[in-house]
Amino acid sequence: MSDKTSFTVNDMTCGHCVGTVRKALETALPGSEIDINLDTHKVSFTGDRAKGEEAIREAGYTPEAA
Repeated sequence: MSDKTSFTVNDMTCGHCVGTVRKALETALPGSEIDINLDTHKVSFTGDRAKGEEAIREAGYTPEAA
């Protein structure tokens, strides 16, 4: 499996946001290992970095390099 990619998503502020980001990543990167920490606003996943970043953006959030 590929290395994990991490982004900080500061505009992810609640459980609903976490669910939206998780679903977007699961759809864009099937089989990806996804870890989301709301307290630190950190989103980590395996798979294609560009696809994951685009999925987060399309879900309405702003990923920043972590």
